[in-house]
Order: sequence, then C-alpha cells, then structure tokens
Amino acid sequence: MRIDEIDFAGKIKLDGYGGGGFRVSGHFNEGSLLLLPSGPKPWRPRDLGDISISDIDPILAEAGDFEVLLLGIGARYRQVPNDILGALRAAGIRVEVMDSGAAARTFNVLLPEDRRIAAALIVID
Repeated sequence: MRIDEIDFAGKIKLDGYGGGGFRVSGHFNEGSLLLLPSGPKPWRPRDLGDISISDIDPILAEAGDFEVLLLGIGARYRQVPNDILGALRAAGIRVEVMDSGAAARTFNVLLPEDRRIAAALIVID
C-alpha cells in the first residue's frame, strides 16, 4: 500500500508497506523495521511470537529521545507478550500497539506534526 501523500519537509517518511518490507524515503527495506530518532534500522523479528527482550534493546537505548512508540505487530492485532510490554513501559516508554499497517499510517500522520515518535514494525508479507 502506498501512503506518500503527506509533505514531510525533509523528514524520514514511510512511503509504503507490504510485499515483505517497508519503503522508507524511496528505499525498500526488506523485513521488519525500526524507525527511531537515530534513523531506520532493520529489525530481526518476523512475527510477534518471535520477539525477544534483546530485540527491544535498540528501542530502549533511545527511550529518552521519543514520547511514543508505535508497535506494529504484523498483519492483524494480537496480544503482545507481557515481558516485552513490561520492559518497554519500565523504561518510561508509552506504547501504542496496533497492526503494522495502522502503525505505518499513524507514523505518517504524527511525524509532520513534530511529534517525538518511534515505530517498531513487524513485516507484512
């Protein structure tokens, strides 16, 4: 799905998702993706059940640099493991959980508003 109708004034923008990855500022990134204040980074998990505590280390490392983490958990909504949510919240991170498509669209709505956001997006095949 293409989602590039918003003017981002030079910021990273999420152009689309699906087909096994995410298109960020015109570049296709295969697999899951972190969109952190330091920039986009590949993310190991390919499914919500595949997430481990070590997978959230890059998010925790930048916890003070954003207000909200949009956690996109794949093609459909499911319950996030308590240890993952607990670790994020213990670091003071406000987490909004949704399917990855909704997280991608929400990222694009909030970013031009100069909101301090980050996203962790599990790939939609």
